[in-house]
Amino acid sequence: MANPAQKWISGSRPRTTTAALAFTVVFLLMVVVPPSPQAQNFTLLHSFAGNGGAGNSPRAGLVQDAAGNLYGTTAWGGGFRNGTVFKLDTAGKSTVLHTFSGGSADGALPEAGLVRDKAGNLYGTTYSGGKPDCGMYYACGVVFKLDAAGKETVLHSFADSPDGANPSAGLTEDAAGNFYGTTTNGGALGTGTIYEINATGTESVLYSFAAGSDGAHPVAALVRDAAGNLYGTTEYGGTANDGTVFKLDTAGKETVLYNFCSQSDCTDGANPVAGLIRDAAGNLYGTTPNGGTYNLGTAFKLVPPTP
Repeated sequence: MANPAQKWISGSRPRTTTAALAFTVVFLLMVVVPPSPQAQNFTLLHSFAGNGGAGNSPRAGLVQDAAGNLYGTTAWGGGFRNGTVFKLDTAGKSTVLHTFSGGSADGALPEAGLVRDKAGNLYGTTYSGGKPDCGMYYACGVVFKLDAAGKETVLHSFADSPDGANPSAGLTEDAAGNFYGTTTNGGALGTGTIYEINATGTESVLYSFAAGSDGAHPVAALVRDAAGNLYGTTEYGGTANDGTVFKLDTAGKETVLYNFCSQSDCTDGANPVAGLIRDAAGNLYGTTPNGGTYNLGTAFKLVPPTP
C-alpha cells in the first residue's frame, strides 16, 4: 500500500485539499516569519569624517525647519578642531554654517543641540571657549546665536563665578524668547548654576547649587511648565551624592523632588545626566546611566508632590 505522504508529494491528493493545505502553509508563513531587518526604511544621510569639513562626533540631536532641513552641532572637528554648527539639506548635502575657533570671542566644543526661532536664528551653547581668564585652566564656555546668514554672535561668555561655567546642556525657550539653561560647573561654590538669558544677551543667575543636599553639577537641559517652573536633574549631590531631580519655581526657590540611591543598593538609579520629559498630568520621566538592579541604569517616572 502506498504511503499517504508519497501520494501527497506525488500530487495524488484531491486538488481542493492540496489547495487548502497550500493556502494554510502560506498563511502560517506570513504570520510566523518576522520581517527582515533589511526591510526597514533606513537612510544614511551623512557620515562625518576626520577633523575638517563638517566636523565629527555629534553628541546631540537635530532641529528641523519647515522645509525639512536639519541643523546640529559637532563637538569636535572643523577647521580649528573645536566643533561646528552644520546644516543638512533634504538631499543629504552637509554645509558648515560656523566653525568654532576656541578664541576669546568665540566658543569651543559644543556638546548640546540647538534651538531655532521663527526667524531662522539658531541658539546654542559651547562647553569651552569664551573668556580665557574665567578662573579655570580652560575657558568657561558661551551662549551663542547664529543668524540665518551664518553670522555668529556670542550672547554671553561665562566667567565661572558667579554666573557659572561649562554649559553641557542646550537651551529651553519660553514664549517671550528668553532662554533657560544650566552650567555644569561654576557659580557660588563651583558646582553649577541655573541661568536665564534674553535674546539680547542679558544673563541672570536664577540659582547656584550649594554642593550639598540641593544637588550638584547639572549636565542636562531643563523642562519648563506652563506656569514657568523649571525641572531638571543633577549628576551629583543630594542625600547620597548620586544626583537629584529638582524643581525651580518662578521665585527662584529650589526644591529637591527626588534623591537618587535612596533605595537599597541604588536600585532606583544613580547619577542622571539626561534631561526630563513632562506629560500633561505633570509627571516626569527620565533615565540614569548607573544604579538599578544590575547597576546598568534605570528608566523612571516621578510624580511630583501636589503643591
